[in-house]
Amino acid sequence: MAESVPVRCPVCRREHTYAAPVYPCACGAPVALPLLRGGVPVQVEHRTWAGSWVRVRCPACGSSEEWPQPELGCECGATLRLPVDHARLRASPPAPASPSSPAPAPVRTPLPPRPRPAFRPVTIRTAQDAKTASAQYLRWLGFEDVRVADKRPASGVDLRGPGVVAHVDPTTSPTSLREIETLWLNGLNESAIAVCFSLAGYARDARARADELSLPLFVLDLTGAPQPVNDPADDLIRATA
Repeated sequence: MAESVPVRCPVCRREHTYAAPVYPCACGAPVALPLLRGGVPVQVEHRTWAGSWVRVRCPACGSSEEWPQPELGCECGATLRLPVDHARLRASPPAPASPSSPAPAPVRTPLPPRPRPAFRPVTIRTAQDAKTASAQYLRWLGFEDVRVADKRPASGVDLRGPGVVAHVDPTTSPTSLREIETLWLNGLNESAIAVCFSLAGYARDARARADELSLPLFVLDLTGAPQPVNDPADDLIRATA
């Protein structure tokens, strides 16, 4: 089971409880990122692709894979990076089982029943990957024929489909108020639902304005799995279930 740690935002001082993400190893065992208890979170202001990954050893088979650094989106708009326990990351792999010992059965985490297939994320390493992951998520929500713009359009609409328009912000700065209002106007003009995806979170005024406009906001992590960050986003997920 993933461990949970208390987290205080260094920007607004809000208290959070953060559960470490769990990723599936190729052997079938769950791999949880070891969090540093008592570590101080750092606000992500300038993101780099290379600095956003951490290598973790599987406790079951000993193989190492790179997974996204643990991050938390605060309600104030700050994106916080949680420190990991590097001593535990370098822990020795498990000893191989003796020939007389039965091989351990892979640990499989049961999934709760869902009314639709599980979302298959697209790992984000480039700006285009962020658009692809967001488009795939909208299709998973039930919006058909979502198209990805080849180049950055002047309107700021990166994804478009019947009844939906979306903006994808793959930059390392929080999405601004102007981007939120421009997206909302595009949705209003086209009588479509406007949805925003951001890699670095949202400025405080942008978040507040989106709540006023009932505009769904999602934050992308590097696995390509969007996470809702406001009530309209939760409502959109429930409405399309």
